[in-house]
Amino acid sequence: MSIDFDTRTTATGASVVKLGAHIGARVDGVTLGGDLDPATVSLIRQALLEHKVIFFRGQQHLDEDSQYAFAQLLGEPTTAHPTVTSRGERILPIDSEYGSASSWHTDVTFVDRIPKASILRAEVLPSYGGSTTWASTVAAYDTLPEPLRALVENLWATHTNLFDYAASTAASVDSKGEEYIKEFQSTYYETQHPVVRVHPETGERSLLLGHFVKGFVGLGTAESQALFQLLQARVTKLENTTRWNWEDGDVAIWDNRATQHYAVGDYDGQRRRLTRITLAGDVPVNVHGERSRIVTGDASHYSTIDQPVRVAS
Repeated sequence: MSIDFDTRTTATGASVVKLGAHIGARVDGVTLGGDLDPATVSLIRQALLEHKVIFFRGQQHLDEDSQYAFAQLLGEPTTAHPTVTSRGERILPIDSEYGSASSWHTDVTFVDRIPKASILRAEVLPSYGGSTTWASTVAAYDTLPEPLRALVENLWATHTNLFDYAASTAASVDSKGEEYIKEFQSTYYETQHPVVRVHPETGERSLLLGHFVKGFVGLGTAESQALFQLLQARVTKLENTTRWNWEDGDVAIWDNRATQHYAVGDYDGQRRRLTRITLAGDVPVNVHGERSRIVTGDASHYSTIDQPVRVAS
């Protein structure tokens, strides 16, 4: 499914440069902040829906306050995180001192109200490495053969926040990393989500998976692992991905309802810090109109539930 979107340069000088067939675009000619005009905000929203992740160069003027003010133009920010609350109320630092999420995931899928988008700004970058890769979960669904579609459209997955970051990176965890993991898991969340969700704005179908998946409802551990690997391989197929090499002043925004991402930990222990603001999302709905189900955990303190308006069919 495609969305009609004009990528020509606008009257304000903003333009959208497509980076790949299925995902990724760079938006040029925009100075981000809380004072953007409605036409530019609309262009950013449409570019995000069309390209799933969009990038902005040269935004060195931004600080935490102006990043937050800009985020408010796109939606209602959540608190920083459902469980990680010690490092700020509004903004979550993505700091290498506490480890790296070098594993494919969609953010915060262990709660019912999965965030709709995130705005990530580079603050401290290593001299090499440290890029981030995004994958289109819409493209992954679209290329499934019909027998697999029939299976996954009726499949549910259990997501939890009991995730082993150390195992995912094959690295030891230091005291700061242990402190972070302890806080991350301090309140247990478990939610059952449909494996295929319908995007609330575009109507596109996507695979809702990632590293917070504990297993599939009704399947045993071995079956769940085998099926998970099969489906994840569809998501992370290189043709479905785009990779961004960060520079000073860069900002990335991704549609968390249509993507997974992976922080590449190839910078040899150098410092890497980015700041993330997350926007409130809706409760996923499957192709039959059934909503995700809470098993354990109340995320109402973390986020409201967004009520998006369908913009395409």
